[in-house]
Amino acid sequence: MSPTPTTKLHRVVADVTERIAARSAATRAAHLDRVAAAHAEGPVRRGLACSNLAHGFAAMEGADKQALRAARAPGVAIVSSYNDMLSAHQPMQEYPAWLKKSVRSAGGVAQFAGGVPAMCDGITQGRAGMELSLFSREVIAMSTAIALSHDMFDAALLLGVCDKIVPGLLIGALSFGHLPAVLVPAGPMNSGLPNKEKARVRQLYAEGLATREDLLDAEAASYHSAGTCTFYGTANSNQMVVEVMGLHLPGASFVQPGSALRRALTEEAGRRVVAISRGEEYTPVSRILDEKAFVNGVIALLATGGSTNHTMHLVAVAAAAGIQLTWDDFSDLSAVVPLLARVYPNGSADINHFHAAGGIQFLVGTLLDAGLLHEDVHTVAGFGLHRYRAEPILSDGELVWRDVPTRSLDEEVLRPAWRPFAADGGLRMVEGNLGRAVVKVSAVAPEHRVVQAPARVFTTQEAFTAAFEAGELDRDVVVVIRQQGPQANGMPELHGLTPALGVLMDRGHAVALLTDGRMSGASGKIPAAIQVTPEAAAGGPIARIADGDVVRLDASAGSLDVLVGDEELARRELVDGPPSEASWTGTGRELFAALRRAVGPADLGASVFGPLTPEHFGMPTHTLETQEVGQ
Repeated sequence: MSPTPTTKLHRVVADVTERIAARSAATRAAHLDRVAAAHAEGPVRRGLACSNLAHGFAAMEGADKQALRAARAPGVAIVSSYNDMLSAHQPMQEYPAWLKKSVRSAGGVAQFAGGVPAMCDGITQGRAGMELSLFSREVIAMSTAIALSHDMFDAALLLGVCDKIVPGLLIGALSFGHLPAVLVPAGPMNSGLPNKEKARVRQLYAEGLATREDLLDAEAASYHSAGTCTFYGTANSNQMVVEVMGLHLPGASFVQPGSALRRALTEEAGRRVVAISRGEEYTPVSRILDEKAFVNGVIALLATGGSTNHTMHLVAVAAAAGIQLTWDDFSDLSAVVPLLARVYPNGSADINHFHAAGGIQFLVGTLLDAGLLHEDVHTVAGFGLHRYRAEPILSDGELVWRDVPTRSLDEEVLRPAWRPFAADGGLRMVEGNLGRAVVKVSAVAPEHRVVQAPARVFTTQEAFTAAFEAGELDRDVVVVIRQQGPQANGMPELHGLTPALGVLMDRGHAVALLTDGRMSGASGKIPAAIQVTPEAAAGGPIARIADGDVVRLDASAGSLDVLVGDEELARRELVDGPPSEASWTGTGRELFAALRRAVGPADLGASVFGPLTPEHFGMPTHTLETQEVGQ
């Protein structure tokens, strides 16, 4: 694995990185000062009182117990999202035993420190449980912090894959930013029913042309075994982004569960986290997650047409590292980063096809060669992103890395930077008198990226479905679904709208979606302005749109407007509101009411932990007056 040839960094990539660093100077420095103060050479547990320490190793046995008692070996925390209901996390059942053994072989001692919740948006889609989905990220972050709070550990292994789990693990780990951490994935399931066929059956069902049994057969053939879903949604976008940010072992993201290579990579993660826990290779997670790493993560997301959820997750994780990442940074990078991958819903291939075509290793290589990634970064594998150009293989039963081919093995799925599918990235930021929103255009045909049509306003998915089934939407229409933002009801994903909207588009109508809710990485061919901020529950202009108002969404020009005079719009009375405290109950929602009241706007990460304030760092108030997140 030799370093990439010296390539001049693209000017916009350099400028955006410098802008982020300047904006974040005070908060980043304060975070790093806190990390430095927390770091201790050698096991931190030796500072515990004898009674405290005895509680920490009471259940251990043999040599592990003696090593912890003597405080001579690195202690490694295992924090896992394992459960055996969800396919993406079920393979992790065996991981702790493997990791304990490999950590021991490297001279450390691993303990299962805690579990974090893992919910599935695929199961909760369109249900009340989905309204807890985004908030689960915060619960996962807090659960991670609880697991690491015992001061028994010198490093952490973070086991997680999907949606909110990986961002939550990282936010929690960054509160212990002095600890090295390696993320350990599970990999995707084998390819099942082609995604294009699954989408076809879904649309037939929406039209009443397929039965529920037909639909269930198609879904079960798609989601059929252990592992992550194979479409390019938030889960696989997570893996893509964190590997390019240097938090996985090179090539670990998309190796399937149940394989010998998957086990070898998992065991190597245990050995590697011990190696970087102290001495010359000491690499805390806060050193890895710097401004350059976040820019690299955004670029990987854009180059592959990844999930729109990361316009919130990456902002929230960056804030936990003292870094202020904004939607403007996404937008400016999107203008110069080419689209290099076509993975469903942006194409017919699934993530296994992407991996077989060259995967992350080819992607990193071609982006480095084009000057579109920072090479000079810290990673869990060592210094330099060139390490991620190599793929893992088993040679005579031993894990080794080799260079990947310098060309894509399937240019229908993955292309080099000099021959992209599109000249710019898959995300657009749009702005106008309705506020700001995100549009994922990588799966939207160019002729559908500009829509001007009368609005039809709903406040629930059920009301939309009823209107569709009654034939009320069989025309050019901008469907507005509001009161779906984080303050309203937790910002559920609205992916269940896609089949019906696709039917309307296929009938020849101009169709768009406008919402303060989410659509995730599963959003497809419908132009959708999502995550509108300010949201309706905060009094944003979207709350004042009326049926029949003409709305114009121009994803190409980056504009989003209702064609009504600003004064008239401001005079209108609000005709609906978010669910009341009394009605936002059931399925555990009442337990999350405090998070609903505390959550911030989408463009600041939809987080309950931010924005950063001087009080977080014991700094004078004037120091951050102009440096709050998002400013």
